[in-house]
Parts: sequence; C-alpha cells; structure tokens
Amino acid sequence: MGKGKPHIEFMPLDMEDGWEVPPGYPEGMEQKVLTSDLDEKKKTGSRSRFLRIKPGVYSTEPFVHEHWEEVYLVKGDMIVGNDENGEGGEKFNAPTYACRPPGVYHGPFKSVEGCVMFELHYFYEPD
Repeated sequence: MGKGKPHIEFMPLDMEDGWEVPPGYPEGMEQKVLTSDLDEKKKTGSRSRFLRIKPGVYSTEPFVHEHWEEVYLVKGDMIVGNDENGEGGEKFNAPTYACRPPGVYHGPFKSVEGCVMFELHYFYEPD
C-alpha cells in the first residue's frame, strides 16, 4: 500500500498557478497535482490531479502506464488519436469520461480550444 494521502477538507483551489509539465509530456500539457502518494516503481498508491491542454497543443505518441486511470473531461474539447502532425482523431466535448486499466495504449491527444480534465491514477489488485 502507499503511504496514504492526507485528509483535506474543502479548500479553495488556485486554478491559475501551480501547473507544471509532467515528465514525457509536451509543453502546453500541464498538471496540477492535488494529492498523491503514487509510487510507480513500487506500484502503489494513487494520485488526484488536473491535467490541462492549452489550445492547439497535441502529443505525438500514445501514452501507456501500469496504473489505472480515470479521466473526466471537465471543460473544453479533446481529440483522441491524432497523428504526429496533430491531424485526424475523434473529437470529444465536456462532459466526457474514460476509465483505462493498466497497459492500455491511449492517445495521442490534442485540444483545439483547450481543455481541463480531472484524473485519478491508482494501483489496484483485486483480492
């Protein structure tokens, strides 16, 4: 098990500051981690974060990871499956939801007008 996330009651969120580009993501795709004890090496814990894609930004390769991922597109648009030039793919508009088990290739991603997603990442092994 992970070390555990802290107990946090309702608190205001600054949606302007505190964003960073996650490792392996292109500039213009930024995360704001709310709470995390995710340890990808030990395959334990979980993370809650916002991920935003600025208008016109796109990735060129699919993503794959060893944890579960749930994604709720809160606002904006997202194109899934574009090519290395940002062309093509299937467009989704908020509100949209996805749940991906470990090992699933997904993406690349693009947003025309920009978007914000709420994501949950976690390791889970059924009994």
